[in-house]
Amino acid sequence: MNVELRHLRALAAIGDHRSITAAAQALHLTQPALSRTLDQLESRVGVRLVERTTRRLALTDAGQRLWEHSHRILAEFDTALAEAAAPQPLRLTFAWAALGEFTIPLLRSWRVAHPETLVHIRRSDDPEAALRLGEADVAVLRTPPSVGLRHCPLLTEPRVAAIADDHPLAGRSSLTLSDLASETVALCSTAATTSAELWPSAVRTVDVPGVVEWLTTIATGTAVGVTAAGTGHHHPHPGVTYLPLTDAAPITVHLAWPSRPSHPATSSFVALARRQLES
Repeated sequence: MNVELRHLRALAAIGDHRSITAAAQALHLTQPALSRTLDQLESRVGVRLVERTTRRLALTDAGQRLWEHSHRILAEFDTALAEAAAPQPLRLTFAWAALGEFTIPLLRSWRVAHPETLVHIRRSDDPEAALRLGEADVAVLRTPPSVGLRHCPLLTEPRVAAIADDHPLAGRSSLTLSDLASETVALCSTAATTSAELWPSAVRTVDVPGVVEWLTTIATGTAVGVTAAGTGHHHPHPGVTYLPLTDAAPITVHLAWPSRPSHPATSSFVALARRQLES
């Protein structure tokens, strides 16, 4: 097909910005030049990748698939070039709590066993998307990934309740879901492990966009929360008390990585994590 890297960079930018104008600015190209590059790509692939009207731009199904592949291919290419000059760090991403109390022991063990390969950790609202787009090499997930990624369960993690430190229940040693049934429950868009379905009957909920908003909503007494135990380890808060939930099913913590690993140390990292943590 004679597809070149410039074609993939063009599609990646168009898909990211959903605008020819913005994508051209990001690539330091003129709009006509970028449009010609897109036309060349569609001609060489043989399918329409972008639907363009005077009002909107959207990727077709084929365009969406190639956009995801483009990010991964470009990331792997850039990594390969960088590794020719110096070893690149292994990128580990997570949404909220990484591996809880096991995070630091695992990273210390890795440093001892593989001092030549650093691990960079980064929080992401969507770790699975970061893997698919080539922005991460390994991800910690608390729900199984969809098709196209490899994964293994590492451990089971209990759920805990998060309540304001001046809440009437804060002095208890543990709670049950029924203790929270009359409360408003904060649900975070970046944490898919908690939903109203945990309770047998309907509960009031409020959606928040991220961990900071979730903690603040709970600390002010506006709502309570249910989360994985690792959240309490990674996000202690002066206004929030975490208490064990005795009747809530535990959460399985998974390690996920691309079916074609994006870093040469991926298999070694997965093996070490499994030896130390696999339940």
